[in-house]
Amino acid sequence: MKHLIIDTEKCSGCGICKSVCIRDNIEIIDGVATDIESNCFDCGQCSTICKQNAIIIKAYQDQMDRVEEYNPRQIPVSYDDMLQFLKQRRTCRWFKNKKIENETFEKLMEAAYYSPNRQNIQDVEFSVVDGKLDEFINHIYDIISVKEDEFFRIKQLGDYLRDENRDPKRHPLLWEGNQLILAFSEAKTDAVIAMTRMELLAYTLGLGGFHSLFIGMADEVNHDKLMEFFPGIDKNKHMYAAFVIGYPRVRYRRTRPHNEIKLTYM
Repeated sequence: MKHLIIDTEKCSGCGICKSVCIRDNIEIIDGVATDIESNCFDCGQCSTICKQNAIIIKAYQDQMDRVEEYNPRQIPVSYDDMLQFLKQRRTCRWFKNKKIENETFEKLMEAAYYSPNRQNIQDVEFSVVDGKLDEFINHIYDIISVKEDEFFRIKQLGDYLRDENRDPKRHPLLWEGNQLILAFSEAKTDAVIAMTRMELLAYTLGLGGFHSLFIGMADEVNHDKLMEFFPGIDKNKHMYAAFVIGYPRVRYRRTRPHNEIKLTYM
C-alpha cells in the first residue's frame, strides 16, 4: 500500500527525501521520487524536508492546514530564554478557586499533538478528571491503600477521606487542586514526554501544578482495577503520568538550589 502522495510535477528528483527515509520506502525512478511500498510508517521526514513541497503523507491529507513553512536556521527561542523559562517553572500546590475551561485544555493538547513518540505510534491520550474527582480519588485510595504501612502519605489520605470535618485545602494528594489530567500510553516514555510538554505549555498560559507520585502509583499496584474507571480507554495503555493542574494562588520570586546533576562521558 502506498503511503505517500507525490506530485511528480513539483518533484525535482533531488533525492533528499530518499536520504532521510529510515525505512527505505523511497527510490528515485525516472528522475522523480517514488513510493515503493516497502515499510513506511508515516513519520513525515520526507514531506517535511522536501524543498519543493511535493510530498503529502496520505494518512494526514485532511490535515494540510497543519502544515506550515518555517526557516530551520531561525530557532524561535534562544538558549538563554529557554533556560530562564525552565528555571522559573515551579511545582505549585496552592490554587485559586477557579476552574480551567475545556477550551484551555484543548489548547494544551497542542503540545501533545507535536510530541515525539516511538515508531510514530501516536497512542498517547489524556483524560481530564474534574466532576468525578472525588469518586476517582476514592478509587485511587482503594487501590493504593495496600501500601499504607510503607507510605505515610497514603495512610494520611485514608484518614482524610474518613474525616467528616476534613479541611478541603489540605487534601493529602491534591492540596488545593480540583482538576487532574492523566496521560495514558502503551509506552511510559511517550506519555511522560507528552505530559511534560503539556505542563510546560500550561505555564505559558498562567497555569501551574504538580506531578502526583501516589496517583501514578495506582497503575503499578493494580492496573486492571484502575482501568475500571476508564472504560473508554484501551486497557493495554497504562496511566504513566498524573498532573494536578490549576491557576496558582501564589507566585514565586526566585529560583532555589538543586543537587548537582551528574554527567558521565563514556
